[in-house]
Amino acid sequence: MKRDLRLIAFLFSALLLGFTACDKDDDDDNDDNNNTNQTEIIVSQNISANTTWTTGKVYILSSRISVLSGVTLTIQPGVIVKGEAGTGANATALIIARGGMIMAEGTETQPIIFTSIADEIKPGQIASPNLDPDLNGLWGGILVLGTAPISADAESVQIEGIPPSDQNGLYGGTDPQSNSGVIRYVSIRHGGANIGEGNEINGLTLGGVGSGTIIENVEIIANQDDGIEWFGGTVNVKNAIVWNAGDDAIDTDQSWAGTLDNFIVINPGDECFELDGPEGTMEAGHIIKNGSVKADDADGLVDLDDNSIVEMMNIYFFNIKEGQDFDLNPAGLTATALQAVIPTGFTVADFFTEGSDAYVTAVNAGSNTVGADKTKFQNWSWAAVSGALDEVTK
Repeated sequence: MKRDLRLIAFLFSALLLGFTACDKDDDDDNDDNNNTNQTEIIVSQNISANTTWTTGKVYILSSRISVLSGVTLTIQPGVIVKGEAGTGANATALIIARGGMIMAEGTETQPIIFTSIADEIKPGQIASPNLDPDLNGLWGGILVLGTAPISADAESVQIEGIPPSDQNGLYGGTDPQSNSGVIRYVSIRHGGANIGEGNEINGLTLGGVGSGTIIENVEIIANQDDGIEWFGGTVNVKNAIVWNAGDDAIDTDQSWAGTLDNFIVINPGDECFELDGPEGTMEAGHIIKNGSVKADDADGLVDLDDNSIVEMMNIYFFNIKEGQDFDLNPAGLTATALQAVIPTGFTVADFFTEGSDAYVTAVNAGSNTVGADKTKFQNWSWAAVSGALDEVTK
């Protein structure tokens, strides 16, 4: 009888082990399926197989995480991603390496939120319950790297903010239509960790990203470095907010050849726009249109290079202050339908220098006929639900 009982127990144990092994094998390509009963999941290794992060859960980046070439990371609506604290080589960030893809498709009712581990926000919330919207540098940010052309000293180079030892930081190539995925209804907050020598990570870095990539309905809040920075590439961005950037709100480099359409900038730490020229033999320009810029405490309005190539149209500047300026009027600049609220006692030329005042019409506050359509940001963005967009008019 004892022998029979031992045999039954052995068979039961073997059967249970078999089920466990089968379950593990089936789930090797999806980290989340191994954590079905957990609401907080730590991500500590590069993503090397197609993976889905699931609605209702919080994912914690414990280090710099790369989505490797040939791999797709899918992030479902409502997911919250939190970065652990860290600086230098330990700064947390999510990198979409060349050849990798991100499918982060939030919705108006369920945006995807990237924030700090210090944020007590939970799925279903929009505003942070404990962090102010000007607290920055608590984690890294998001970097999307592609194979579209860049204007640099080589066809591909290392992105700023990532140590040179990490080859997943390379960007640039020869495919202007390359596709790095979709980023839609995404809020990125409290980032910009310093990796050393004043080298911080942008809220959203786009390095050599191709036009096959879709980026729309995004907000960057309280990033210690720039809000959005493009390094070459051809990707377009539509419906974007940059609020309380520590450095520049909008920064373009290396002949980015896309369009930024319908955007709001609020209170950057340095320039509202830093629009740099080509750095290599490839030369291309970009378009910035339909925007509202609340300058507040910014150091400047627009910082251009002598070789900048950019077209700006339908942009409304307000809450500007003495000392802020549109600093150059290079040959590669085309500007139309710019409007600005000029402080009492000053002229347009006091702020829009080097002849750029010719592009600007002075208007009274709230009487502008150009600018952003802020209805695109209702409900899903922290900036909207907090009231930060109340002064934005059109």
